[in-house]
Parts: sequence; structure tokens; C-alpha cells
Amino acid sequence: MRKLNLSRRSFVKLSAAVGAVSAFASAPAPAFAAVDPAMADAADVKVVRTCCRACGKNECGVLVTVENGRAVKVEGDAETAFHSMGNCCTKSQSSMQAAYHPDRLYHPMKRTNPKGNVDPGWVRISWDEAYATIASKFQELKDKFGGESMFFMGGTSRIWTQHAYAGWLQLVGSPNAVTAWQICKGPRHFATQLQSEFAFSWMATTDRPRVLVQWGTATEISNYDESCRTTVDLANTADTYISVDPRKTGLNHEADIWARLKPGTDGALALSWAQVIIENNLFKDLFVKRWTTAPFLVVEGMEPSGGVMVNGIALEDLKPMATRLLKECDLKEGGSPYRYMVWDELAGTDAAHPLHGNDASGHLTYFDAETGLWEGEPDEVWDQFYDNPQPNLPELTVPGRIAKESPFNPEIDPALRGEYDVVLADGKGYKMRPAWDIWVEYLQDFAPEKAAEITGLDADAIRDMAITWASPLDPSTGYGNGGIQYGLAPEHACNSIQNNRIFDTLVGITGNWDTPAGNRGPTCGMFSGAGDAQPTIVTGHFADLADAGFHDKILGCEKIPMLSWWQQWADCNAVQNAILTGDPYPVRGGLCEASGFMNQGNSTKYWEALNALDFFVVQDLWKTPTAGAADILLPVYHWMEVDCPRISQGSTGAQGATCRAIEPPADCRFDVDIVTDVYRAMGVPYADDPVGFGLPEGCTWPTSEQLFDKCVAPMGMTWAEYKEAFQEHGWWDCREIAPETWGTYRRYETGMCSKPDLVTPAGNPMKGMSTPTRKMEIWCPQMETYMPDGKYNLPTWDPAPQSELANPSIRNEWPYLMTTGRRIPVYFHSEHRQLPWCRELWPAPRVEINPRDAADLGIAQGDWVWIESPNGKIRQVADLYHGIELGTINTEHQWWFPELDQAGGGFDLCTINCLVDGDTQDPICGSSYLRAYHVKVYKATEENSPFGNPCPCGEDGTPIICDASDERLHRWLPNYEIREEA
Repeated sequence: MRKLNLSRRSFVKLSAAVGAVSAFASAPAPAFAAVDPAMADAADVKVVRTCCRACGKNECGVLVTVENGRAVKVEGDAETAFHSMGNCCTKSQSSMQAAYHPDRLYHPMKRTNPKGNVDPGWVRISWDEAYATIASKFQELKDKFGGESMFFMGGTSRIWTQHAYAGWLQLVGSPNAVTAWQICKGPRHFATQLQSEFAFSWMATTDRPRVLVQWGTATEISNYDESCRTTVDLANTADTYISVDPRKTGLNHEADIWARLKPGTDGALALSWAQVIIENNLFKDLFVKRWTTAPFLVVEGMEPSGGVMVNGIALEDLKPMATRLLKECDLKEGGSPYRYMVWDELAGTDAAHPLHGNDASGHLTYFDAETGLWEGEPDEVWDQFYDNPQPNLPELTVPGRIAKESPFNPEIDPALRGEYDVVLADGKGYKMRPAWDIWVEYLQDFAPEKAAEITGLDADAIRDMAITWASPLDPSTGYGNGGIQYGLAPEHACNSIQNNRIFDTLVGITGNWDTPAGNRGPTCGMFSGAGDAQPTIVTGHFADLADAGFHDKILGCEKIPMLSWWQQWADCNAVQNAILTGDPYPVRGGLCEASGFMNQGNSTKYWEALNALDFFVVQDLWKTPTAGAADILLPVYHWMEVDCPRISQGSTGAQGATCRAIEPPADCRFDVDIVTDVYRAMGVPYADDPVGFGLPEGCTWPTSEQLFDKCVAPMGMTWAEYKEAFQEHGWWDCREIAPETWGTYRRYETGMCSKPDLVTPAGNPMKGMSTPTRKMEIWCPQMETYMPDGKYNLPTWDPAPQSELANPSIRNEWPYLMTTGRRIPVYFHSEHRQLPWCRELWPAPRVEINPRDAADLGIAQGDWVWIESPNGKIRQVADLYHGIELGTINTEHQWWFPELDQAGGGFDLCTINCLVDGDTQDPICGSSYLRAYHVKVYKATEENSPFGNPCPCGEDGTPIICDASDERLHRWLPNYEIREEA
């Protein structure tokens, strides 16, 4: 097979730019991790092709070398992994230290000391005892308080650890999923499901955009949607590289345009881009008129009405639609609530038509959301395509095809601007305007000169970057220069949904929505969707939840009404309150699977809530801080011990697998089997109808292999056959194996967007999006229905509540604006703090502060400093950095210290979420206010620090590891023998 080659347009220059990153990623492995070539013939050596999950996010293709049953090397798959290009980061290489770690959980454990004790008093128990205890306690809580009295925590997307999103909920009938999803990609999935298509926030990086827009992310050093080598190649091959980020990163100081905006003002800048794009007529007129609600007419003063709403991922019927968009039913009795009216500006009238009127400048016509057709449009399958001309595609990728843009047939020209008179069925006259006209008026408040005052950027620079991105470099392609690769920062300042709606709109109106290098959503391969690509999540009990009034019981929906529409998570903060107060009902038990309490809300309050539970289970690799509040601990497999199908969660377009490289140790079990075992212990069938669920007859509690057989069945293989094929073939490009659902761009033209099974009565695929209107809902009737004050009908922005823009006097007491959450090359959120290679490179949490600010505060490089908000205070090490603006600091998140032998792992010493205001949230999805708020900073001294030590210490005075030379790191070196212990 051919090896993948990177573009080298400016590789030398770029290598220097990310030199620090390269130093981390290429750290040499110690001698014990290498295969001795001289011994290779004598040893039992094999190389396993698999999918790395060391960071929990991407699906980098790697090869694991195994000698005599032990993993001795992890390296990138440069032969077949076109999506990760042979990348293998520090976290991946350190996986061997995790798999053989002496402090790993190897047996089920139970608590013997009361909650709140520094020492939980863990003792080893059998799996039989663990299962019996869990089944008994779950049943007891369900009988006494109802299934809703339990919540289930889930973390990042390792696929096989996603049961908190559905499987555990369905076991007991609870609506309360508390997931990292609420603050990590979930808001953008929520926003795009609301406005266009589920998760169409991902950018197709393997298509290599002509203009790379990196917004609030630094994927070159740690994975988000793509990482490391892939991101560097994106910047290399792009004609223009635009970075939107408050701080200088290893890559963006080489950007052609760097927008150093004020933290929390992302939405204002994005709206300014929209204003510039529209003012300069750089939007795709046909897309806006044909595929969005922009031309739909908003009637002032009309009583809201509508038909049944659709949310393809919800479990239960939604509220009846209540929108002021003009529909046929508003114009005449018996009219359809699904026929949305637009004003056709083409001359000519039809006096015989009851809707057309007699205005010679135009007339009303409609789009029918029931059929997906405009008035008079034939119900035909669109079959006009052209080859993808995108340059710079990586080797081994398949270009795919692009659906041509379909015209209006019959020809119409929906108005986007203006005001019109209309007489409704009630006989009264009203004024109506296209939704676009209302939004354009709103956008004037974000013209570059005004946005400059908000964001701290130069008005001409704002105008220049918007025009650069939106002006096609090659108009002959028919699409734009590429989408927007946006990170989590825009989701963490109480504008989560609206910011993501703005991005979705920008991508759509510039011709970058489901086009090459545009934002395309989750990969569709030979298996896709929650019931296929993630077979370990769902069971056969969705209907049971719907019948039980699922959405009415979701905690947080009274404060955040849209949660009843979304139905995918309970609000984390509302769950904490219910635990501590019993309001609106008691929450007394829970389970955590591959997650932690430090990721959202206020960590101190969260810890208090977990310790107040009657019963709590944690399944994980380690005794994490969350495990310190548990009653039962369950040991699980490491990714090198796992078998599981894998498909790109984003727009990368790769399909492959995680394949077991080494045997699991001691008493550890696979998360998938743990779930089905607990179902069995409680006497609940995993699937009431196994055959209907795609399982063999009588398969009441399927094994993981049977679930994976179900998953890969569309490939015509069993799971065993699929793994063997993957070892030989390597990664599949989904554009080749799924040409209609992934190898085709502009799937809204062909009916193959995200709902290829949704068909018209005539049997043809229904074109458009999966929204109630079948359009990109720039004016969103779903939002209008659940939040009738109308504030969020259009993509809008408000200042972060605890920022200077919202409270001009806040700097008087809290002088520093704080951002946080940046990626660290050697860590992924709270993971890897006990791996020697990682901890040596990055031993302690750092706060970046401008040297001039540091001098004013008497702070030197390496000093421990206090960071304080009205909600708490913690310490981090000062890192003097000119790349952060004056008056702004950048902190690190989710720090804890495995070296401290105490229940909470010292999370309260340095975890930045101890400073969070848990009551201030995004009003639409409830995501926590995690950054862009104000704090004070001062030096930690002997006088103001516990134990007289500026360095944080455990409860017994033991200092944390904060130096690479600390001898305690040696205690974490691999222990191979412990794996054999039964």
C-alpha cells in the first residue's frame, strides 16, 4: 500500500511554528517500550491495526506492536489512515503506561467508610456481589422514588462507554442523563438539529479547505475534531489561514489573519461577518431563497399557529407549533398549516388563485413542508451531478460527486426584503416581512465599526476577514472556500445555541453547507446512526420512556424549556439541586461511566451533591475524583483491550474499528457487557423483541460480539470477519463505500441528507433538511414555540452575563477577564495525570498571564498564584506569556492529583470549575458558564496558603507533584505482573 504524503508548501516554516508541539508528540519511547529487532524472530510479535482512543475524541488510525502478549509500541497507521495521516500523539504513545499502570482498577470494589471520609475504605468484592448490590439498590430506589430518582453520567465518545446517553436510562426509566455532551459539542448538535441537520457543525477536513477558518480551537496540539498532523496539513494546503482566538497558539502566529478577539464575543464577530457578507452580496442567493426560511413571511401581530413539529432524535411528541410565519391556514379556512408563504417578486398575477392577490409587483406562493415541494414543482428525483474538483485532497481519498444546484421549477423569485400587506382569514389586515429582512435589520447593530467596540478588533480587519472567507477563490466550482472549524469556546459563555446557529447560518449562506471542505455533519458509512454505529448505546426500550411521559420529567426543563424539545440530557445544575433539595423530586442514586464531575457546573457543589446520594456507582480505569464519591467501583477495559466498530463521529469520512491488541487484565470487564449483565441481574430484557432489534431469536441479553454482528451486518460480514478484513484492508473511505449518503455533496438536493429513510407519499426521497419546515431555519419556529417571547427566533447574540460588556463596573473588584479550557498536548480534559511520560512534560496546571500584568502583581514566572471568583478560589502556576492580552488570563481546566491518597483527588486545589457560577447558564440548552467571566489574581505566599506552602497540598499536607524530577513519578511505571492476578 502507498504511504500518505503531506503537502510541504511551507513545512519548514510551519515546523518551526509548532516546534514545541513536535517536541511533545515525538518524545522518544524508553527502552522497555521498543521491539528489539534481534529478538523479533525469536519473540511472538504481532502488529494490530486499530483505532486509538487515548483522547476519547478522534479516531486516529494506529498500529500496536505486541511482543509476547505485551504492547511495546504504538505508532500511526501511515498506510491506510488517510484521515489521521499517520499521526500518533504523546497521549497515544503513553497508552502503554495506562494499560499497565499499577494504580489501575483491577477488581470490583466497595466502600466501607462513610461518604465524606478522606479514605473511602475500598475493599475488593466479586462481580457477583457487585451486580447483586447494583440490581438491589437500583430496584429499591425505583420502587421507592421512581426511575427518575436516578441519573446517569456519561463522558466523551468512546462509543462503547455511551450507555448513560440511553442504555442505563432505559433500564430504570429515567430521563436524567447528565452528560459531558451538554458542554462539549452537544450545544452545536442541539443548534444544528434545531436549525438544519443534526451535528452539521463538523467541517470536512479531509477535503482540505481553500480558506481555513479555525475558530476558538487549536487542534494542532490536541484533538478535537481533527488533530496534530492533519491540522498542520490543513494550514499548509490552504490558500489563506484565518484564526479567531484570544491567544496566540503554536500555529496561529503563522496565520494570514489572526482575529485576537475578546473572550466571549464570538457571536458578535460572527454576526459582523454576516453583515459584511450580506452588504457585499457575497451570499448564495439561490440557497438562501430555496433552502432556508429567510424568505418566509413573518406577520406582525398574528396569533401564532402551525402544524405538528418534528424532531428526529426526540422520543415523544412535541408541542403544537406556534409560529408567526405565514401559512396557507392563516389565509383561508381549511388551508394547510405546512404550506409556508413567500412573496414571489416575478411580475404577473393570477386573479383566479385565492392566494395570489392582484399586486402587479408580485404575488404569494408557497413551499409545502409535507411534500418538500414548492407550488407546482414536480415530484422528481434530482439526478444532476458533477465531479468534485477540490484541490489538495490527501492520497487514498475518493473525491465523490456534487449535486448541481436545482433551480426553482416553475420559476419564482422569493423576496428577501420589503414589507407587504396581507388580509388573513379573520378578515383583518396585517403587515408582513421576510424573515431575512428582519435579520438584516438586526445585523446593523453588528456592522464592523460597532462590532469593533465589542470584540476589541479593528473594523477594517473584521471586514477583510469576512470578505476573504466568503469570496470564492474559484467561482467555477459552484461552492465556497470551506466551512468553519469551530471549537468549544463559543459554547461556554451563555450563548451556546445562538452562536452555533450563527455559524450554521454563515456556512449555509456562503455555499459551504454539505459541500467539499464544508460543514457536513456525522459521517455516513455502511453503518451509521445511534442504533448502528453506536450499538452499545441503545436498547429496545425507547418506547417505554416515551409512554412514561419522558420529556415532562427531565430535570431543568422548567427553567430551560427547550430541554423538553431536545430530550437528550437533563440539566447538570438542576440535577445537583434535586439531589441537595429534593426539588422538584428527589434524586437519590446514579451511575457514572467514563466521565467526571469537574466538567460542568460548580465542581465544589457537584462534589457535595455526589456525596449526598444514597447509592452511586462508577465504572472507570482509575480511582478518579468522581470515584471518591462512589459506593461501588467497576474496573473496565483500556482501549487496547477493546473490540468495537468505529466510524468517524465527524466529517472525516473514515470507517474502521478498534481491535483488541492485548488481553484484558485481572477482573476487568468490557463496559458493554457490564450493562447487559446489570440488565440480566435486574431481570430486564435488553431487547424485548430481539429479532426486531436485529439480534438472534432468544437473545435476551446479547454479548458485545452479537451487538457488533448487528452493527456490521450491512457490510455482509460478521464482526469476526469484519475485524479480519480491517486488518488486511485498513480504513475505508466512506465516500467510496457509501456513495449516495456520504460520497455525494449537497444531499439536501437528493433527499439523502441525514434522514435518507424519510420519503414522500410518492416514494421519492424528500429533499431539504430534517426540520419542520424542511429548510435551514434562520427564523426558527421550534424556538418560537418553546420560547414565545421571540428573543431567539433569529440567530442573535448577548454579552456574557458576568463580563464587562454586561456589567461595566465589574473590573473594579474582579479585574481580570478569564478564559480557560484550552487543549494541552499531553492531556485530554481530566485524563492522563498519572502517566509518567505525560506528567513529566506538564507536571502542574498553568495560568497564562501577560508579563506586564504579572509585574504589576509582583508575580514571577513559576510562582503559584491564587485565582478567585465570587464562588471560590484555586491555585495554578504563573506562565508569563505575551500571547495573552493585557487584562486577560488563560487557565487550565479539570486538574486533579492521583498522587494524593484521598477521595476527591485534590480536585478542589486547582480545578477551575470551582470558580463557576452554577446558576448562570445558556438559556436555551443549559450549558454551563465556563469562561469569559471576571476574577482576581494574586500571588500565593506562605502567609495566605494552607500548610504555609504556596504549592497546593493534600489534606494531610502532602504536596502535589509539580516538578518532572519528583521521585513519585517512578511509582507509576508499568507493572506487567499485576495483570495476571485473578
